[in-house]
Amino acid sequence: MKPTRELQDLGQSLWLDNITRDMLDNGTLRRYIDDDSITGLTSNPSIFDAAIGNGETYDACIREKAGAAESEESLFIELALEDLRRAADLFRPVFDASGQVDGWVSMEISPLLVADTAGSIEAARQIHQQADRDNLFVKIPGTPEGIPAIEESIFNGIPVNVTLLFSREHYLQAAEAYLRGIERRLEAGRDPRVGSVASLFISRWDTAVRDRVPTDLQNRLGIAIGESTYKAYRELLSSARWRRLAEAGASPQRLLWASTGTKDPDASETLYVEALAAPQTINTLPEKTLIAFSKHGVVDRRLDGDDHQARAMLARFADAGIDIDELAVQLQHEGAQAFIKSWNKLLARIAEKGAALTQAS
Repeated sequence: MKPTRELQDLGQSLWLDNITRDMLDNGTLRRYIDDDSITGLTSNPSIFDAAIGNGETYDACIREKAGAAESEESLFIELALEDLRRAADLFRPVFDASGQVDGWVSMEISPLLVADTAGSIEAARQIHQQADRDNLFVKIPGTPEGIPAIEESIFNGIPVNVTLLFSREHYLQAAEAYLRGIERRLEAGRDPRVGSVASLFISRWDTAVRDRVPTDLQNRLGIAIGESTYKAYRELLSSARWRRLAEAGASPQRLLWASTGTKDPDASETLYVEALAAPQTINTLPEKTLIAFSKHGVVDRRLDGDDHQARAMLARFADAGIDIDELAVQLQHEGAQAFIKSWNKLLARIAEKGAALTQAS
Protein backbone atom coordinates (compact mmCIF):
# COMPACT_ATOMS: atom_id res chain seq x y z
CA MET A 1 0.00 0.00 0.00
CA LYS A 2 1.29 3.47 -0.86
CA PRO A 3 2.26 5.67 2.12
CA THR A 4 -0.19 8.30 0.89
CA ARG A 5 -3.02 5.78 1.09
CA GLU A 6 -1.87 4.75 4.56
CA LEU A 7 -2.26 8.33 5.75
CA GLN A 8 -5.69 8.53 4.17
CA ASP A 9 -6.72 5.32 5.95
CA LEU A 10 -5.38 6.77 9.21
CA GLY A 11 -7.79 9.69 8.82
CA GLN A 12 -5.47 12.40 7.50
CA SER A 13 -6.24 14.21 4.25
CA LEU A 14 -3.43 15.06 1.84
CA TRP A 15 -3.78 18.26 -0.14
CA LEU A 16 -1.40 19.62 -2.76
CA ASP A 17 0.26 22.95 -2.03
CA ASN A 18 0.45 23.97 -5.67
CA ILE A 19 -1.60 24.70 -8.77
CA THR A 20 -0.65 25.57 -12.34
CA ARG A 21 -2.65 25.63 -15.55
CA ASP A 22 -0.19 23.15 -17.06
CA MET A 23 -0.94 20.74 -14.22
CA LEU A 24 -4.64 20.97 -15.06
CA ASP A 25 -4.13 20.72 -18.83
CA ASN A 26 -1.73 17.76 -18.87
CA GLY A 27 -3.56 15.61 -16.31
CA THR A 28 -0.97 15.84 -13.54
CA LEU A 29 -3.50 16.93 -10.94
CA ARG A 30 -5.89 14.18 -12.03
CA ARG A 31 -3.05 11.67 -11.59
CA TYR A 32 -2.27 12.93 -8.09
CA ILE A 33 -5.93 12.46 -7.19
CA ASP A 34 -6.09 8.96 -8.63
CA ASP A 35 -2.65 7.64 -7.67
CA ASP A 36 -1.59 9.58 -4.56
CA SER A 37 -4.83 10.12 -2.62
CA ILE A 38 -4.78 13.91 -3.04
CA THR A 39 -8.16 15.27 -1.96
CA GLY A 40 -7.72 19.06 -2.14
CA LEU A 41 -5.23 21.83 -2.78
CA THR A 42 -4.09 25.23 -1.58
CA SER A 43 -2.62 28.24 -3.35
CA ASN A 44 -0.91 31.52 -2.45
CA PRO A 45 0.64 34.50 -4.28
CA SER A 46 4.06 32.83 -4.50
CA ILE A 47 2.58 29.76 -6.17
CA PHE A 48 0.73 31.84 -8.77
CA ASP A 49 3.74 34.09 -9.36
CA ALA A 50 5.79 31.02 -10.28
CA ALA A 51 2.96 29.55 -12.37
CA ILE A 52 2.33 32.72 -14.39
CA GLY A 53 5.97 33.73 -14.68
CA ASN A 54 7.40 30.40 -15.83
CA GLY A 55 6.45 29.95 -19.46
CA GLU A 56 3.70 31.14 -21.77
CA THR A 57 0.69 29.17 -20.51
CA TYR A 58 -1.19 32.24 -19.30
CA ASP A 59 -0.13 34.61 -22.07
CA ALA A 60 -3.19 34.19 -24.27
CA CYS A 61 -5.55 34.95 -21.38
CA ILE A 62 -3.48 37.92 -20.26
CA ARG A 63 -3.49 39.30 -23.82
CA GLU A 64 -7.25 38.81 -24.10
CA LYS A 65 -8.20 40.26 -20.71
CA ALA A 66 -5.53 42.91 -20.06
CA GLY A 67 -7.35 45.74 -21.82
CA ALA A 68 -10.70 45.08 -20.17
CA ALA A 69 -9.45 44.47 -16.63
CA GLU A 70 -9.87 47.26 -14.09
CA SER A 71 -6.46 46.55 -12.57
CA GLU A 72 -3.67 43.99 -12.45
CA GLU A 73 -5.27 42.70 -9.24
CA SER A 74 -8.64 42.07 -10.85
CA LEU A 75 -6.92 40.41 -13.82
CA PHE A 76 -4.94 38.13 -11.52
CA ILE A 77 -8.02 37.15 -9.51
CA GLU A 78 -9.81 36.13 -12.68
CA LEU A 79 -6.79 34.14 -13.94
CA ALA A 80 -6.44 32.39 -10.57
CA LEU A 81 -10.13 31.63 -10.28
CA GLU A 82 -10.18 30.13 -13.77
CA ASP A 83 -7.66 27.56 -12.54
CA LEU A 84 -9.27 27.09 -9.15
CA ARG A 85 -12.75 26.55 -10.59
CA ARG A 86 -11.36 23.74 -12.74
CA ALA A 87 -9.58 22.24 -9.74
CA ALA A 88 -12.71 22.60 -7.59
CA ASP A 89 -14.68 20.70 -10.23
CA LEU A 90 -12.09 17.90 -10.20
CA PHE A 91 -12.45 17.62 -6.43
CA ARG A 92 -16.24 17.96 -6.41
CA PRO A 93 -16.87 14.19 -6.24
CA VAL A 94 -14.66 14.00 -3.15
CA PHE A 95 -16.43 17.02 -1.67
CA ASP A 96 -19.83 15.38 -2.12
CA ALA A 97 -18.77 11.88 -1.04
CA SER A 98 -17.10 13.16 2.14
CA GLY A 99 -20.08 15.24 3.18
CA GLN A 100 -18.17 18.47 2.40
CA VAL A 101 -15.32 17.56 4.75
CA ASP A 102 -12.79 17.15 1.95
CA GLY A 103 -12.38 18.18 -1.68
CA TRP A 104 -11.57 21.87 -1.14
CA VAL A 105 -9.40 24.40 -2.99
CA SER A 106 -8.26 27.77 -1.59
CA MET A 107 -7.89 31.32 -2.89
CA GLU A 108 -6.16 34.05 -0.87
CA ILE A 109 -7.40 37.61 -0.40
CA SER A 110 -4.90 40.35 -1.18
CA PRO A 111 -2.03 40.29 1.34
CA LEU A 112 -2.17 44.11 1.26
CA LEU A 113 -5.28 43.79 3.45
CA VAL A 114 -3.41 42.05 6.27
CA ALA A 115 -4.10 44.96 8.67
CA ASP A 116 -7.48 45.95 7.20
CA THR A 117 -10.41 44.15 8.85
CA ALA A 118 -13.20 45.78 6.84
CA GLY A 119 -11.27 45.41 3.59
CA SER A 120 -10.66 41.72 4.32
CA ILE A 121 -14.36 41.09 4.95
CA GLU A 122 -15.33 42.73 1.66
CA ALA A 123 -12.56 41.00 -0.31
CA ALA A 124 -13.63 37.61 1.07
CA ARG A 125 -17.22 38.31 0.05
CA GLN A 126 -16.22 39.31 -3.47
CA ILE A 127 -13.93 36.31 -4.05
CA HIS A 128 -16.55 33.91 -2.68
CA GLN A 129 -19.17 35.36 -4.99
CA GLN A 130 -16.91 35.53 -8.04
CA ALA A 131 -15.55 32.00 -7.57
CA ASP A 132 -19.04 30.50 -7.67
CA ARG A 133 -17.90 27.16 -6.21
CA ASP A 134 -19.19 25.63 -2.99
CA ASN A 135 -15.86 23.91 -2.34
CA LEU A 136 -13.60 26.97 -2.47
CA PHE A 137 -12.10 28.38 0.72
CA VAL A 138 -11.19 32.04 0.97
CA LYS A 139 -7.86 32.37 2.76
CA ILE A 140 -7.72 35.07 5.45
CA PRO A 141 -4.62 35.50 7.64
CA GLY A 142 -5.05 34.88 11.36
CA THR A 143 -3.48 38.20 12.31
CA PRO A 144 -4.99 40.43 15.02
CA GLU A 145 -6.87 42.34 12.31
CA GLY A 146 -7.76 39.16 10.45
CA ILE A 147 -9.42 37.39 13.39
CA PRO A 148 -12.57 39.59 13.41
CA ALA A 149 -12.71 39.33 9.60
CA ILE A 150 -12.67 35.53 9.94
CA GLU A 151 -15.54 35.59 12.44
CA GLU A 152 -17.60 37.93 10.26
CA SER A 153 -16.92 35.92 7.10
CA ILE A 154 -17.97 32.69 8.80
CA PHE A 155 -21.12 34.44 10.02
CA ASN A 156 -21.73 35.51 6.41
CA GLY A 157 -21.53 31.87 5.31
CA ILE A 158 -18.17 32.15 3.55
CA PRO A 159 -15.88 29.09 3.93
CA VAL A 160 -12.53 30.25 5.34
CA ASN A 161 -9.02 28.83 5.33
CA VAL A 162 -7.31 30.66 8.20
CA THR A 163 -3.71 31.10 7.11
CA LEU A 164 -0.47 32.31 8.72
CA LEU A 165 -0.97 30.59 12.08
CA PHE A 166 2.27 29.75 13.85
CA SER A 167 1.46 28.65 17.39
CA ARG A 168 -1.05 26.93 19.64
CA GLU A 169 -2.24 30.37 20.75
CA HIS A 170 -2.69 31.52 17.14
CA TYR A 171 -4.73 28.38 16.46
CA LEU A 172 -6.94 28.94 19.51
CA GLN A 173 -7.66 32.51 18.39
CA ALA A 174 -8.66 31.25 14.93
CA ALA A 175 -10.81 28.51 16.47
CA GLU A 176 -12.53 31.04 18.73
CA ALA A 177 -13.34 33.24 15.72
CA TYR A 178 -14.82 30.24 13.93
CA LEU A 179 -16.88 29.18 16.94
CA ARG A 180 -18.24 32.69 17.46
CA GLY A 181 -19.19 32.95 13.80
CA ILE A 182 -21.09 29.65 13.95
CA GLU A 183 -22.78 30.53 17.26
CA ARG A 184 -23.94 33.82 15.78
CA ARG A 185 -25.38 31.98 12.76
CA LEU A 186 -27.37 29.72 15.06
CA GLU A 187 -28.66 32.70 17.03
CA ALA A 188 -29.76 34.28 13.74
CA GLY A 189 -31.53 31.11 12.61
CA ARG A 190 -29.00 30.35 9.87
CA ASP A 191 -27.50 27.04 8.77
CA PRO A 192 -24.49 26.39 11.07
CA ARG A 193 -22.63 24.35 8.47
CA VAL A 194 -19.82 26.52 7.11
CA GLY A 195 -16.51 24.92 6.15
CA SER A 196 -13.21 26.07 7.64
CA VAL A 197 -9.64 24.94 8.22
CA ALA A 198 -6.94 26.43 10.43
CA SER A 199 -3.49 26.31 8.78
CA LEU A 200 -0.52 25.98 11.13
CA PHE A 201 2.87 26.67 9.54
CA ILE A 202 5.54 24.17 10.59
CA SER A 203 8.93 24.32 8.85
CA ARG A 204 9.50 28.06 9.24
CA TRP A 205 10.05 27.56 12.97
CA ASP A 206 13.08 25.39 12.30
CA THR A 207 14.48 27.73 9.68
CA ALA A 208 14.19 30.62 12.13
CA VAL A 209 16.15 28.93 14.95
CA ARG A 210 18.64 26.85 12.96
CA ASP A 211 21.62 29.06 13.83
CA ARG A 212 20.47 29.72 17.40
CA VAL A 213 20.19 26.23 18.89
CA PRO A 214 22.43 23.16 19.34
CA THR A 215 22.53 20.52 16.62
CA ASP A 216 20.36 18.09 18.59
CA LEU A 217 17.53 20.64 18.64
CA GLN A 218 17.55 21.41 14.94
CA ASN A 219 14.43 20.46 12.95
CA ARG A 220 12.49 19.67 16.13
CA LEU A 221 10.74 22.90 17.05
CA GLY A 222 8.12 22.88 14.28
CA ILE A 223 7.07 19.34 15.18
CA ALA A 224 6.79 20.22 18.88
CA ILE A 225 4.60 23.21 18.02
CA GLY A 226 2.44 20.92 15.89
CA GLU A 227 2.07 18.33 18.65
CA SER A 228 1.14 21.00 21.19
CA THR A 229 -1.44 22.49 18.84
CA TYR A 230 -2.89 19.09 18.01
CA LYS A 231 -3.60 18.50 21.70
CA ALA A 232 -5.49 21.81 21.87
CA TYR A 233 -7.39 20.85 18.72
CA ARG A 234 -8.47 17.48 20.10
CA GLU A 235 -9.48 19.08 23.39
CA LEU A 236 -11.66 21.58 21.56
CA LEU A 237 -13.36 18.82 19.55
CA SER A 238 -14.24 17.02 22.79
CA SER A 239 -15.48 20.15 24.58
CA ALA A 240 -19.09 20.68 25.57
CA ARG A 241 -19.13 23.91 23.58
CA TRP A 242 -18.21 22.15 20.36
CA ARG A 243 -20.54 19.19 21.00
CA ARG A 244 -23.48 21.60 21.22
CA LEU A 245 -22.57 23.10 17.85
CA ALA A 246 -22.00 19.68 16.29
CA GLU A 247 -25.40 18.48 17.50
CA ALA A 248 -26.91 21.55 15.83
CA GLY A 249 -25.32 20.52 12.51
CA ALA A 250 -21.99 22.39 12.47
CA SER A 251 -18.86 20.89 10.87
CA PRO A 252 -15.52 21.04 12.71
CA GLN A 253 -12.87 23.52 11.67
CA ARG A 254 -10.09 21.08 10.74
CA LEU A 255 -6.45 21.58 11.66
CA LEU A 256 -4.16 21.79 8.64
CA TRP A 257 -0.38 21.40 8.62
CA ALA A 258 1.10 23.99 6.25
CA SER A 259 4.71 24.62 5.20
CA THR A 260 5.61 20.93 5.51
CA GLY A 261 8.34 20.88 2.88
CA THR A 262 11.72 20.31 4.54
CA LYS A 263 13.98 23.36 4.23
CA ASP A 264 17.15 21.76 5.66
CA PRO A 265 18.98 19.88 2.86
CA ASP A 266 20.52 17.57 5.47
CA ALA A 267 17.14 16.45 6.82
CA SER A 268 14.73 13.92 5.38
CA GLU A 269 12.45 15.25 2.63
CA THR A 270 9.53 13.58 4.41
CA LEU A 271 10.39 14.67 7.96
CA TYR A 272 7.26 16.69 8.72
CA VAL A 273 4.86 14.40 6.90
CA GLU A 274 5.96 11.36 8.88
CA ALA A 275 6.14 13.22 12.20
CA LEU A 276 2.68 14.80 11.90
CA ALA A 277 0.57 11.84 10.84
CA ALA A 278 -2.63 12.52 12.77
CA PRO A 279 -6.32 11.65 12.46
CA GLN A 280 -8.78 14.45 11.68
CA THR A 281 -6.08 16.70 10.17
CA ILE A 282 -4.89 17.80 6.74
CA ASN A 283 -1.32 17.98 5.46
CA THR A 284 -0.85 20.25 2.46
CA LEU A 285 2.27 19.14 0.60
CA PRO A 286 4.53 20.89 -1.89
CA GLU A 287 4.78 18.82 -5.06
CA LYS A 288 8.37 17.76 -4.35
CA THR A 289 7.42 16.55 -0.87
CA LEU A 290 4.40 14.65 -2.17
CA ILE A 291 6.50 12.80 -4.75
CA ALA A 292 9.16 11.92 -2.17
CA PHE A 293 6.64 10.71 0.39
CA SER A 294 4.71 8.71 -2.20
CA LYS A 295 7.91 6.91 -3.21
CA HIS A 296 9.57 6.19 0.14
CA GLY A 297 7.58 7.64 3.02
CA VAL A 298 7.03 5.65 6.18
CA VAL A 299 3.93 5.76 8.38
CA ASP A 300 5.08 4.26 11.67
CA ARG A 301 3.69 6.69 14.24
CA ARG A 302 0.62 8.82 14.76
CA LEU A 303 -0.18 11.72 17.04
CA ASP A 304 -2.63 10.81 19.77
CA GLY A 305 -3.17 14.18 21.45
CA ASP A 306 -0.60 13.64 24.20
CA ASP A 307 1.75 16.63 24.28
CA HIS A 308 4.05 15.41 27.08
CA GLN A 309 7.05 15.09 24.76
CA ALA A 310 6.21 18.38 23.06
CA ARG A 311 6.14 20.25 26.37
CA ALA A 312 9.50 18.76 27.32
CA MET A 313 10.94 19.74 23.92
CA LEU A 314 9.57 23.30 24.14
CA ALA A 315 11.15 23.62 27.58
CA ARG A 316 14.51 22.71 26.05
CA PHE A 317 14.10 25.45 23.46
CA ALA A 318 13.21 27.92 26.21
CA ASP A 319 16.39 26.90 28.04
CA ALA A 320 18.30 27.57 24.81
CA GLY A 321 16.98 31.15 24.82
CA ILE A 322 14.08 30.81 22.35
CA ASP A 323 11.01 32.86 23.32
CA ILE A 324 8.22 30.92 21.58
CA ASP A 325 5.55 33.62 21.94
CA GLU A 326 7.83 36.35 20.65
CA LEU A 327 9.02 34.21 17.76
CA ALA A 328 5.43 33.33 16.78
CA VAL A 329 4.62 37.02 16.42
CA GLN A 330 7.78 37.56 14.39
CA LEU A 331 7.08 34.62 12.08
CA GLN A 332 3.52 35.75 11.44
CA HIS A 333 4.73 39.26 10.59
CA GLU A 334 7.50 37.94 8.34
CA GLY A 335 5.06 35.56 6.65
CA ALA A 336 2.67 38.42 5.91
CA GLN A 337 5.49 40.56 4.54
CA ALA A 338 6.70 37.70 2.34
CA PHE A 339 3.21 37.32 0.84
CA ILE A 340 3.03 41.08 0.23
CA LYS A 341 6.38 40.94 -1.58
CA SER A 342 5.18 38.02 -3.72
CA TRP A 343 1.89 39.79 -4.40
CA ASN A 344 3.59 42.97 -5.60
CA LYS A 345 6.01 40.96 -7.72
CA LEU A 346 3.12 39.01 -9.22
CA LEU A 347 1.12 42.11 -10.14
CA ALA A 348 4.19 43.76 -11.63
CA ARG A 349 4.82 40.65 -13.73
CA ILE A 350 1.22 40.67 -14.99
CA ALA A 351 1.46 44.37 -15.86
CA GLU A 352 4.70 43.82 -17.79
CA LYS A 353 3.32 40.80 -19.62
CA GLY A 354 0.06 42.58 -20.40
CA ALA A 355 1.85 45.57 -21.87
CA ALA A 356 4.27 43.45 -23.91
CA LEU A 357 1.58 41.11 -25.25
CA THR A 358 -0.78 43.94 -26.14
CA GLN A 359 1.98 45.80 -27.96
CA ALA A 360 3.03 42.63 -29.83
CA SER A 361 -0.51 42.03 -31.05
